[in-house]
Amino acid sequence: MSIALKLDESVFELVTRHPEIVEIMVELGFRDIAKPGMLQTAGRFMTLSKGMKLKKIELETVRLAFQRHGFEIIE
Repeated sequence: MSIALKLDESVFELVTRHPEIVEIMVELGFRDIAKPGMLQTAGRFMTLSKGMKLKKIELETVRLAFQRHGFEIIE
């Protein structure tokens, strides 16, 4: 059974509920999330959807990465 993650939910909320996704996001190229304080500042208004557009990462790439770790991306 996979855990659902919403694209439009803030990264702060997602990581608060599932801290293990930080590692997945860093692997995908969201390296700034690992910087001290970033999650508590930008992470409060940044969503996975906005981050994908900013970093120019395809939805399918993100979907597959999270799927490998037991998560399901919901649009």
